[in-house]
Amino acid sequence: MTSEQSTWQAALEARDDLEQYGDNAIGLFALALRFALDDIHSVAAESVTDGNDDKKCDLIFIDREEGVAVIAQCYFSSKDKRSAPANKASDLNTAVAWLLQREVAALPERLRSAATELRSAISDGAIQRFETWYVHNLPESTNVDDELSTVAATAKTVIDALHPASRVSISTAEIGRGTLEAWYLETLSPILVNDEVKIDVESGFALNTGAWSAYVTAVPARVLHRLYNKHKTRLFSANVRDYLGSRRSDANINNGIKRTAQSSPADFWVFNNGITVLTHHFEEVVVKGRRQLLVRGVSIVNGAQTTGAIGSLTKAPDSTALVPARFVQTSKPELIYDIIQYNNSQNKVTASDFRSTDRIQKRLREEVAAIPNAKYEGGRRGGHKDVIERNKNLLPSYTVGQALAAFHQEPLTAYNLKSEIWVSDQTYARFFNDDTTGAHLVLCYALLRAVEETKRSLVGKSKSEAGLTAQETQLLSYFRHRGSTYLFVSAIASCMETFVGRRIPVPARISFGQKTSPKQATQHWAEVVRLVSPFCQQLVDALSDGLKSNERAQKAITTFRSLVQATSGANADAYKRFAKSVALSK
Repeated sequence: MTSEQSTWQAALEARDDLEQYGDNAIGLFALALRFALDDIHSVAAESVTDGNDDKKCDLIFIDREEGVAVIAQCYFSSKDKRSAPANKASDLNTAVAWLLQREVAALPERLRSAATELRSAISDGAIQRFETWYVHNLPESTNVDDELSTVAATAKTVIDALHPASRVSISTAEIGRGTLEAWYLETLSPILVNDEVKIDVESGFALNTGAWSAYVTAVPARVLHRLYNKHKTRLFSANVRDYLGSRRSDANINNGIKRTAQSSPADFWVFNNGITVLTHHFEEVVVKGRRQLLVRGVSIVNGAQTTGAIGSLTKAPDSTALVPARFVQTSKPELIYDIIQYNNSQNKVTASDFRSTDRIQKRLREEVAAIPNAKYEGGRRGGHKDVIERNKNLLPSYTVGQALAAFHQEPLTAYNLKSEIWVSDQTYARFFNDDTTGAHLVLCYALLRAVEETKRSLVGKSKSEAGLTAQETQLLSYFRHRGSTYLFVSAIASCMETFVGRRIPVPARISFGQKTSPKQATQHWAEVVRLVSPFCQQLVDALSDGLKSNERAQKAITTFRSLVQATSGANADAYKRFAKSVALSK
């Protein structure tokens, strides 16, 4: 095993749960590293294409909330070669053309929903970054890089022609050993930029508690400009997410930061919240009568947007532009984690982390802890750490939120607004309230997992010699629609009174009890999912152009529920078995 294999490859090999995805496992692993995805299986259920006619699209990852789309070609070599085959990189030209240009009706069925959603997201302005990746386990090469340059030009030409008003940043990347190693190391060390930086300061003061030391001052904006242009996003290695680029929307203030730095540099200090920098060591010195701060190691844990906006200016800001800054050093790993989390309170991605301290999440953590083989972090998103150190018993916070939303008849929220569940007080309270129990979380989460497992099983069987039955083919056709798993969960949950044969006044109070593990709960759902799956075709209309219309979704769910009720007599014995496992707390 090489030194590189002993790091990122060892982490990938430890993820035996990814083996089911074949060559696509390395692509999913890369996605998880890059975007801190703590539940890769739910991502895989939507993103992995599942056949030979995938038009060179192995993964199609679309995240409207983050404003990013990734089209990936994956390759895993069992032999140690000097480079990956360049022709597979050029295949991404085919992928881009099919996904963005061809008539949707002409696409293979497995790609139609993804292509529709991707085009819609670009047209709506929801996508700011369009990335094409060639992911493999070999060294990067110039030949591949040359091919990817052509892919970037193709993507730009197509998007500019079809969506001239869009402002999409287009990039390509060869994700080989070097990149995977770099991304992996980012998960291990909060500070990747280890330069010694000298900063002229007019004034400042130090604080020291024993556990940490800090220095508060104002730094020239041109220092950040220089650092960003030298190190780019490595400056943000301890941050939850990188600088996302300027977007013309109310939710993003980067353009405002740029305007202020350019037009009112002397006022920048009073208009900006400033930055927090994690460092190995800082020291105030006087050199030739000038006060300086010597800093060894730089990772900006809060202020990535400020730094990125300043760094992307065509020229350095005026010397009068100053940025409020705190430099913090500590040797305590647990304190470093808290510094990172609590300095990102305005970051949507980490919204769940800041629910983790409320009383409801505290109670839910305790209740889930009492359930066998179950762990719930109560809002804290695992992110990068969970990519490496997988806890098989973990119920990821974001997935739990999505499962709750889908179960409680909000499939659009579950699929399109997973961060909003944690960001919005009103939305959060609909799913996490005094009625919600830890056992109920397990029930909802297990239903989502049972539905996802049904899809994975169909995909696997479709590749076998036996193949699929006509009914199974129809079901797999349904699952190829984006958002289908969440809509199916909502449809099944709407039938709970039929399944248990009694009225359920407070749906949040139903569960499988405190002694049922998530794995056992998933098994309880398996037979129910199998019995009602033939009715999925009644849900297709709600997914025809993406899961966007609540009215169409509810109409489809009503039809689905009517069919389940009409056939309940034939399935009475199975529903009785299921009902015996269901508990309804007062």
